[in-house]
Amino acid sequence: MARVSAIESDFLVIGAGLAGLYAALRAVQYGHVCLLTKTSISETNSAWAQGGIAAAVDESDSPQLHREDTLKAGRGLCDERAVDVLVREGPQCIKELDNLGVAFDRTPSGYELGREGGHSRRRIVHAGGSSTGQRVVARLSELVLQNPNIKLIEHTPVIELLTADGVCVGAAVAPDRVVLARATLLATGGAAALYQRTTNPPGATGEGIALAYRAGAELADLEFIQFHPTALAVPTARSFLISEAVRGEGAYLLNPDGERFMLKYDERGELAPRDVVARAIFEELRKFKTDHVFLSLRHLKPDLVRSRFINIYETCLDYGLDLTRDLIPVAPAAHYTIGGVRTNLWAETTVKNLFAIGEVSCTGVHGANRLASNSLLECLVFARRAVEAAVRRANLSPSPSSKAREELSFPLGKGPGVRFDMQHGLDRIKRVMTEHVGLVRDRAGLEHAIAELSGLEAHSSGLLRDQALVARLIAQSALFRTETRGVHTRSDFPNEDPNWQAHIIVHKDCPIRLEKSLQSESP
Repeated sequence: MARVSAIESDFLVIGAGLAGLYAALRAVQYGHVCLLTKTSISETNSAWAQGGIAAAVDESDSPQLHREDTLKAGRGLCDERAVDVLVREGPQCIKELDNLGVAFDRTPSGYELGREGGHSRRRIVHAGGSSTGQRVVARLSELVLQNPNIKLIEHTPVIELLTADGVCVGAAVAPDRVVLARATLLATGGAAALYQRTTNPPGATGEGIALAYRAGAELADLEFIQFHPTALAVPTARSFLISEAVRGEGAYLLNPDGERFMLKYDERGELAPRDVVARAIFEELRKFKTDHVFLSLRHLKPDLVRSRFINIYETCLDYGLDLTRDLIPVAPAAHYTIGGVRTNLWAETTVKNLFAIGEVSCTGVHGANRLASNSLLECLVFARRAVEAAVRRANLSPSPSSKAREELSFPLGKGPGVRFDMQHGLDRIKRVMTEHVGLVRDRAGLEHAIAELSGLEAHSSGLLRDQALVARLIAQSALFRTETRGVHTRSDFPNEDPNWQAHIIVHKDCPIRLEKSLQSESP
């Protein structure tokens, strides 16, 4: 038994993407904040986000129109109350970022707005063209670093969430410390890096989902992994995202015959929702027995392309491709984890004093298919709500209990010893997920994946165990849902089934089950 040292704080925020940074800056108005990240403050999913933030800020737009587009994309599984919160409170969050000094791109008449797939209006606010995530995260990181009441701890993974009498009281962190807090806000991102082709940074492997699951929180909608239709498909390149905004400005998708094929699949063409575009590309890849299609911007004004998509333009140049002249090879890649830790409308999980915000959460706003650029908006809206709810809870709750203090002696890193090399184990998970739990699934493949992932989980510990756990839960949820809906495609159940207009709920102590709604106004 190791005696560990304790840090005490009013708020513990785990994760330094947009949700975590914004939550920390709002929480620090009410008390001291400890901000933990397993990497550095600059290495997050949010920093890689290109498209922008969707919000009804233009006079020609409205929250109601934004709501309709979100619900249509979500294929009957969006929680309407959560969507109402998102679209109603979104514009105020954009104003708050403005007030914090985020330099959004503007025209003389206001925000320069983009349009992306599934949106009926131009409503995508961006900064630095296609560098929105990087610009916003950089500004918020600067403010966090300047604030003496935010204690930033980088390169420190969380080992487990601590609970006492069913209440989350903080977290155990490597190597031998704990952080005790009145409220713990989980903002660790998603799990799309559990696939071989992904637009995410390497650290997006779902550990936050595993932490919450082991602490007793419910998970929901894990089968819905969104594949971005257009990731750069060059053998020597990482799966670099070619933003949806490129198609929003008029880029075409072409098959190997040079045919613009999207209109065969959907009347909205390249501006159809992501699930439609990704499946259409998958069909073209299968038909032509190839590993990529092409994105063409050759008919667009070169100056517009270079200025609007400067980071995409420069990255393509690094691989010998000119975005203004060349056909750009693209293919789908794992992009966004729609499911996650189940929350209510105030980001509260089913474990008291544990909140989940951003991609690690499942608020219900995305349904079965996330509408483009709603993710960063979700980070802002529900981070703000989480802090408000945590403050209300803190007024009613004492400091971390004496019982929690007494329980600070425990074996760190408990569980069986690691019998798999860490990188070899992760590579194995990625292979299994890509081959059997990818864009198109079937029963035989999913059963094979579950068996292999269960074996890896049973013979691993620590980070690898958590990664295998999350991968297994995704596969089990995908096997359970015997229909095709949104980003979940079953080749053996190719149609959407009205009987499946419900959410799959997972809990460590209960059988997998269905519920019609995710949300309640309060626990």
